[in-house]
Amino acid sequence: MAKQTLRVLTPTFAIHSLPADASIPSSVLKSSIYFIGKTAEEVSVVVPENVVLDSEDVDTNWKALEVVGPLDLTLTGILANISTVLANANISIFAISTFDTDYVLVKENNVPNATKALTENDYQVI
Repeated sequence: MAKQTLRVLTPTFAIHSLPADASIPSSVLKSSIYFIGKTAEEVSVVVPENVVLDSEDVDTNWKALEVVGPLDLTLTGILANISTVLANANISIFAISTFDTDYVLVKENNVPNATKALTENDYQVI
């Protein structure tokens, strides 16, 4: 029986690091998809690569695999199981969770290997 279905999103993403006191640029908020995380030390922003930001650091060429949802918040182990499959295939990830679902970002050149590892472990990747 198949586990969750993951969908490879079209955009290629960049992960930016901004100072903790940075304002979020309007170009981020106007983007069709973005993720923002803030701690006392920094602000992380994930946006499609075509959104240009003046950031302290940036890592590019990430593709997002969306766990097709919505997922119930009481479900357990979804992200842990997916990340374990990818870790066993020696694929690093950047994980993001929202209210409805999870996203696992992998480097663009690792998408074929990630897809193979996931499908071999009963996930469907579309």
